[in-house]
Amino acid sequence: MGKKEENSCIHCGADCGNNPVVWNDKKFCCNGCLTVYQLLNENKLYNYYNLEETPGIKVETTTEFGNKYAFLDNDEVKEKLISFTEGTISKVKFYVPVIHCASCIWLLEHLHKLHNGIRHSFVNFTRKEVDITFDAKEITLRQLVELLASIHYIPDLSQSLTDKKDDKSYKKLLYKIGVAGFVFINVMTYSLPAYFNGEPLSDKLQSLFSILSYILVIPVAFYSGSDYYISAIKNLLKKNISIDLPIALGIIVLFLVTSYEVLFTGGPGYSDSLSGLIFFLLVGKWYQSKTYEALSFDRNYKSYFPIAVTKINKQIEESILIEKIEVDDELIIRNKELVPADAELVDGEGRIDYSFVTGESTPIVKKTGDFIYAGGRQMGGIIRIKVKKEVNQSHLTKLWNQDKSYEKPSDSLKTLSDRISKYFTLIVIAIAIIGFTFWAVRGEYHTAIFVFTAVLIVACPCALALSIPFTFGNTMRIFGKRGLYIKNTDVIEKLSHINSIVFDKTGTLTQPNQNKVVYSGTELSAPEKEAVFSLTRQSTHPLSAALSQSFNGSEYHNPEHFVEVAGRGIFGKVNDLNLRIGSEEYVTNAPTTKKKKTSVVYVAIEDELKGYFTISNQYRTGFKNVLSSLKQGFNLFLISGDNDAEAENLSSFFDREHMLFDQKPGDKAAFIKSQQNAGNTVLMTGDGLNDAGALMQSDVALTIADKVYHFSPASDAVLEAEQFNQLANFIRFTKTSLNIVKLSFFISFCYNIIGIAFALSGNLSPVVAAILMPISSVSVVAFATFATRLAGKIKLRKIVAS
Repeated sequence: MGKKEENSCIHCGADCGNNPVVWNDKKFCCNGCLTVYQLLNENKLYNYYNLEETPGIKVETTTEFGNKYAFLDNDEVKEKLISFTEGTISKVKFYVPVIHCASCIWLLEHLHKLHNGIRHSFVNFTRKEVDITFDAKEITLRQLVELLASIHYIPDLSQSLTDKKDDKSYKKLLYKIGVAGFVFINVMTYSLPAYFNGEPLSDKLQSLFSILSYILVIPVAFYSGSDYYISAIKNLLKKNISIDLPIALGIIVLFLVTSYEVLFTGGPGYSDSLSGLIFFLLVGKWYQSKTYEALSFDRNYKSYFPIAVTKINKQIEESILIEKIEVDDELIIRNKELVPADAELVDGEGRIDYSFVTGESTPIVKKTGDFIYAGGRQMGGIIRIKVKKEVNQSHLTKLWNQDKSYEKPSDSLKTLSDRISKYFTLIVIAIAIIGFTFWAVRGEYHTAIFVFTAVLIVACPCALALSIPFTFGNTMRIFGKRGLYIKNTDVIEKLSHINSIVFDKTGTLTQPNQNKVVYSGTELSAPEKEAVFSLTRQSTHPLSAALSQSFNGSEYHNPEHFVEVAGRGIFGKVNDLNLRIGSEEYVTNAPTTKKKKTSVVYVAIEDELKGYFTISNQYRTGFKNVLSSLKQGFNLFLISGDNDAEAENLSSFFDREHMLFDQKPGDKAAFIKSQQNAGNTVLMTGDGLNDAGALMQSDVALTIADKVYHFSPASDAVLEAEQFNQLANFIRFTKTSLNIVKLSFFISFCYNIIGIAFALSGNLSPVVAAILMPISSVSVVAFATFATRLAGKIKLRKIVAS
């Protein structure tokens, strides 16, 4: 037995066999376990992508569950649990109460390594939820739950169905606070005589009070304080150091010393300090959670998603905000537009790309009467849908936030904070041991125990860890109220490091739907005009929109087919007429003959060139002020698919060598990459239509939202067109937010240094330390929150006025 244990993998416990993998004198059964062990210790789980099939995870056989989960084969149960299903691809959300640390997140977000049928998984840590996309042809819902249970992440299916898990955990915390509070009051009552200088109690009465206090404090130590032990042990088993470890150590030491004194020496022990310590720790924990809710940056319950849609109102098309969509509304969805709500296809042929929802990009063909889920994207001509369910904006925002197709790695402040927190905990434990030793050597054991416990409790990196999400989160909230919608807090930090900004021209600097359109060439007949109108109406490109608007009033005919080639043009068939509309090179299959002074769109019908449309640009309000302001602190570039007709007008804002015209989508992405290779951090500002490649390549991708906005998952941020003139202020405010985070770090370090110094001097009791610890966190969080809001009011006052 001992030999087997000696040859066991230190990570997962499996037999290492005859050829164990050895690292730092530790044995591992495979390179996978070694890698996970190293990564868990380094707290860099996100850098790992090449593990073996089930590294360090002992997956038990699912046969042991028998018919326990057989009810999940019932179609009615499936319908309640599964939120999306199309073909064999389904999505489900489970509440998993045992999720507690970064290791849990890593494992649950790598479920695809355990079973090929799992496509994607995403964890919401604060809600203890995991969203899983799976292929029902390869793994059923029942098998999926059995798989989770086999790796000891058993979903609470009743809570997953009722969505009331927060109440349960909240009540559990209140029960623990109630027990600790009741005991603390009674123990303090028994201890009152010791706090006064009156007549001392008799030995027998004092001994009775000590024993009663000790009996009362047992449930406090084992029940009320249990979360700290469990968290510390689970993290230690995964070779991870959590911030709960020093707190757990402090509680255990106080309880053991109290037990020894009361049971073996007849002394009073530290029942009063122990019960007070746990009571104030739990009250602090509750207060921190309530503070977090109160100061949270609104994205928990309110979505800022600036998408508008085209609604048919008594045969008249009108643009409305997404939150104003109601059940039974009829909407028009054009090529590459997002379906905003669960709906039924009323007219047209749907080719729905659900990659935004499931990661699978193959379009699903939909016929009239078919059901379409929110989040699908139409990849063809115009369709008309009838809304069947209320719009859930947070659902679309959640899809945006969990979309990983365009994830960009970065060494963020959050990563730095996590590393500091880990080493901080180890340093605090070392200081506590040194303090205990110092006082114990002098024979002052009472002070030594108080010093050891007080140091462990008062020094907490919580404030350090919370300053980033609260500062950047409130920045997101401030931006959202003023028309800039950020994907996540990491984008705020990236924006603060930007030194180069690349602008697209059409649809970004120029104002869509406010163009002068002039036609040159063979006069078009009425059927040909109707065909051009019908075909351009399918596209969301600014030039197509301008053409469509110029023909407004022509009769619309549903195209027999429609195809859009990004950055080049469109072609299709309308009323038996084959049309090709776009750039000269695309329409004529010949190189551009001469330079034009405006944007030019060519038209060919039945392979015969008919002529071209010249579209004069109308620039966005305030664009000159924006570019002038940005030029003072950033390298500005312009890349456009149009000709260089506007080069002279823009030369006062962009250096000649910083303007590139006639650029294809691939050229734009290559230019961004070249700038990054030169050491620049690049913000790409585009319209999200033909700029997807460049947006994905950039460090931060910003798209502009007009009245009818076509959401692009490639973007990191969305700016309402009306706030374009405040772009420079937004970017500069991110630097202010970064400075607030750094100042919060400084305050947190100062607090911990002062607190530890007092604790080491023996002048700080564990109870007072327990009160100060949550107060420090709340104070740093409050500073970060209100400093951000105050800075927002001062620095972004112009935005409010606008």
